[in-house]
Amino acid sequence: MADAGAEGASSSTVGQIDVFWHEGMLKHDTGNGVFDTGMDPGFLEVLEKHPENSDRVKNLVSILKRGPISPYISWHLGTPAKIPELFSFHTPEYINELVEVDKEGGKQLCGGTFLNPGSWDAALLAAGTTLSAMKHLLNGDGKVSYALVRPPGHHAQPSQADGYCFLNNAGLAVQLALDSGCKKVAVIDIDVHYGNGTAEGFYRSNKVLTISLHMNHGSWGPSHPQSGSVDELGEGEGYGFNLNIPLPNGTGDKGYVHAFNELVVPSIQKFGPDMIVLVLGQDSNAVSYSIFAVGNLYFDHFSILLPSLCRLEFML
Repeated sequence: MADAGAEGASSSTVGQIDVFWHEGMLKHDTGNGVFDTGMDPGFLEVLEKHPENSDRVKNLVSILKRGPISPYISWHLGTPAKIPELFSFHTPEYINELVEVDKEGGKQLCGGTFLNPGSWDAALLAAGTTLSAMKHLLNGDGKVSYALVRPPGHHAQPSQADGYCFLNNAGLAVQLALDSGCKKVAVIDIDVHYGNGTAEGFYRSNKVLTISLHMNHGSWGPSHPQSGSVDELGEGEGYGFNLNIPLPNGTGDKGYVHAFNELVVPSIQKFGPDMIVLVLGQDSNAVSYSIFAVGNLYFDHFSILLPSLCRLEFML
């Protein structure tokens, strides 16, 4: 997340990254099976881990603690969100459904999305940790906050789960920023999939600019009716405030950098946000499950250019 505080901020001037984390989020067990089905067909020797598993985050924590940027990181313990806080983005009916499913021992909510024992507590921690990161910025205690959380959130819509996501962590943080006095908030989603849940939550708002760079996958069923196409521009007062940038399969560094420079940067500059929330899905890289081929060049370019877009404080 980034707040509009330091003119022309960069990695050299920001200096410190405040990372918010809680190991309780590892208790979300997505299980084993065939890809993301959670099912054993009965004839495999080794079942695959679900793509959204705790090992990914364990490695991220390890990199941040032991890698070259560790001296620049300040660690903060996340706390679980309270149920009333969730109503700023999600409907009471949907939240009540999740609470009941958890009480009953869990179930599969949609394709690949399992609310298992321990998942709801982890989801509350993910949402609360993200809100803690945003509050840190809003209180003027930092310039760059990184909410390192799982389960992820950008597919979760106001009234339904989708794509491994239960609660829209970024959406909750954006609404908190607006409720706390920010006039305009921009969301940049670089996950390989369309950030449909966040876009849906602010589809009729002119206070939030949602930008998503993603592969051109279209809708994938009842839980994900949005296509992510360029003509999904918003509705009512929000028309023109949802920017979708679907990219062809195989897009690499040059394509991403071009799209960012020619489409994202001008849109952010025109909008003039007080705060930027970056949804930092990293599955567009060349070594993930995705069909993109993005390497370090794009991520380096992104990290250098983004802080110069406005007077910034970031939430990642």
